[in-house]
Amino acid sequence: MPTWRVAPAASSPATAVLRAYRDHLVAHRGSPPTTVHKKLTHIGYFLAHLRKCGHTWRSMTLADIDAFLVDCSRRYARTTTADIAGSIRSFSRFLLASGRSARNLADSVIAPVQPKYEHPHRALPWEDVQRLLHAVNRSDPCGLRDYAMLLMMSTYGFGAGEVIGLRLDDINWSAATLRVIRPKTGTAFTLPLLPAVAKAVALYLRDGRPPHATTRHLFLQCRLPFAPLTCSSAVRHIVVRHATVAGLTASYLGSHVLRHSSASRQIDLGADPRVVSDILGHRDPDSISAYVRIATEKLRDVSLPVPR
Repeated sequence: MPTWRVAPAASSPATAVLRAYRDHLVAHRGSPPTTVHKKLTHIGYFLAHLRKCGHTWRSMTLADIDAFLVDCSRRYARTTTADIAGSIRSFSRFLLASGRSARNLADSVIAPVQPKYEHPHRALPWEDVQRLLHAVNRSDPCGLRDYAMLLMMSTYGFGAGEVIGLRLDDINWSAATLRVIRPKTGTAFTLPLLPAVAKAVALYLRDGRPPHATTRHLFLQCRLPFAPLTCSSAVRHIVVRHATVAGLTASYLGSHVLRHSSASRQIDLGADPRVVSDILGHRDPDSISAYVRIATEKLRDVSLPVPR
């Protein structure tokens, strides 16, 4: 058996300007660690693009930014490219505010426009969600873990960050409650621990989770050193793997597909959209529009006869 190795700490940004930008995001913008990591990753890509062109952040021009975003638009979705553009605006404002640059390029950065109500259809029909859950082989530890994760995500509408952030102490078995922390805001809220979810988690804890793991995280990797899952890509791979076994051919199978599906299911069953928005942790109530689909059966019930 290999010797135990402590998980390495998160590495510090390689350059002084990125370290200063990280500190700026934390101290002045109040950005959570996930947002800081995302923006540093985006700016790292951008600085690598500048090096290929023979430029640095000191000599970058608006043409360099435009060329980088055009290249991103060929490789990423429109929303991802817009997110990268937002990171570049933030970085440009930081350079101006800190005196590192005398040019304000932020207001001139052009990003793809995402129409407010034009969202990609990511929700699966509830029959497909059930097929996905039934496709999980629960005869081994990884299957027990995956089933408990996917059931939580489809039941409560958790995102990847919420489900991988769960800890053993977040489950109150006597009160039948589940404490969840929003990864972006750090806000904690409590949900009822539904019987089906409680059973799945209990089976995973009894027969799936390594009994001698030293971490208090709920969901762990299936291989030594049994470290906690730390990134949303791991959740996406789990979703895609079992969706493939289930024979699902949806156009989108990312880590958020069960979150969309759960919200759509609740709306279709008559839940108040404002309540669903609160459960999902939206700061803007209008954000629920990204997670719902038209309940055609309900529209048929309220439709009026067409006059002749």
